Amino acid sequence: KVLVTGGQKDNDILNSAELYDPSTETWTIIASMKNTREVHTASLLMNGQVLIAGGYMGNTTEIYDPSTNTWVDGSDMNDIRISHTASVLTNGKVLVTGGFGNVNYLSSAELYG
Repeated sequence: KVLVTGGQKDNDILNSAELYDPSTETWTIIASMKNTREVHTASLLMNGQVLIAGGYMGNTTEIYDPSTNTWVDGSDMNDIRISHTASVLTNGKVLVTGGFGNVNYLSSAELYG
C-alpha cells in the first residue's frame, strides 16, 4: 500500500491522509495528521511506522502507526525544513538533509532515531 499525506487543495494546506492499494486500485481515507503539511517527507521506518518530517509545518515531525491508525508527535528537528530529503539508513535512523529554512537554503543535515 502507498501512504499519501497532506498537500494543497486550492489555497488550503491539508492534514488528510489516505492509503492507496494498487492490487485493488482503491483509496481508503485514514486518520488525519495532527498538522497540515506540504513539501514534507515521509519515511517508512524499520518497525513499520512512518515518519513525517517538516514541510510548511516547519521543524515538527509526527509518526503514523498503521497497526492502530494513529498519529503521535515526534521530536522536533533543529531547523525548519521545507522541500528537504530524508533517507532511511541501514541502522534504521533517518538522515534528513538540505531543504529551505526560514530565509535560505540549508546545507545542514539531521539524524532522527
